Amino acid sequence: MESISYRELKKSEIRITLFANFNRYQDVKKCWRNENGEWILKDIAFTEQWGSDEYKCLIKCLKNTIKTGGVVVGAFNNNELVGFASVESQFFGSQKEYLQLSSIHISYENRSKGIGKKIFSLVCKKAEYMGAQSLYISAHSSQESQAFYKAMNCIEAVEYNTKLVDEEPCDCQLEYRLLKII
Repeated sequence: MESISYRELKKSEIRITLFANFNRYQDVKKCWRNENGEWILKDIAFTEQWGSDEYKCLIKCLKNTIKTGGVVVGAFNNNELVGFASVESQFFGSQKEYLQLSSIHISYENRSKGIGKKIFSLVCKKAEYMGAQSLYISAHSSQESQAFYKAMNCIEAVEYNTKLVDEEPCDCQLEYRLLKII
């Protein structure tokens, strides 16, 4: 039986060996697109498979998250990383109510086991403790990713972060109100 443990990661732990067996694979068939103010599920097929360049970039980003006061939470099965999520520390929005959920990923072989839900709940608690009213998520537009966020009760962001929209124009801009932690 698998025993998943969860904990906040230290900057010194975030190195390439942490991701040695992490499989960021996704076979996308359909994606959501906003056309003329209406969300439409379109046939957009591609495969994502992270390689060494993506992991090097990820490590740099996650270390910066911790260095600047954010948090990274990992999920482990027998000391092997099977999931992680990160929340940035810089508030934004007209009321400075948002903190960004900058990443949440579950290794391919470990999806649909409740790990994503648990790690999402943990980072929500961390963000609430940091003073956020809502988590802001510039989320992958794939049908599967959006189904996860919908199951977590995320909604379309009331206020879009234009910097994040410009960086990833195909992402869906979502938020999760922290007053109702799952």
